[in-house]
Amino acid sequence: MATETRQDVTVRKGTEIEKAAPRRMLSPFDEVDRLFERIFPRGWLRPLGWESPLLSEFAEPFEMRMPRVDVFDGEENVIIRAEVPGVDKKDLEVSVNDTSATIKGKVIREAKEEKAEYYRCEIGSGEFSRTVTLPCAVDASKASAQLKDGMLELTLPKVEKSKRHTIKIA
Repeated sequence: MATETRQDVTVRKGTEIEKAAPRRMLSPFDEVDRLFERIFPRGWLRPLGWESPLLSEFAEPFEMRMPRVDVFDGEENVIIRAEVPGVDKKDLEVSVNDTSATIKGKVIREAKEEKAEYYRCEIGSGEFSRTVTLPCAVDASKASAQLKDGMLELTLPKVEKSKRHTIKIA
């Protein structure tokens, strides 16, 4: 099992002193990992916006992306919050069953004819799908969803047998 030790280093910039964390040293496997990523992209394995420090330079700008999600297991409900920036309400589809929730959508960018060459092109468009396994059974017929400011929130009521019960110790 590998362990990583981090130690802050004091850095002097002009008249100010700042703390800086040392950069991670490259592993001998980094080059092999980069080579495999270029040949066999794993974009479908990475959530939206997450980039490995080793692979970010070679990530395809138009690879399929998935929204990042937070899943909360509350007393009465399971709450799922998903980042879907730039996705219109009409381009989202949510489906829920007893054990999972699926968010599908598409991002459509207006195609403009640029007169200059791209220096950097990272804004992509296309379809995505993300299925999340739920921590317990939910009543899919009572599920609700709201979209506000690029954040999709699903409220999934738990079935009675899945609700938490406090047990008194005798």
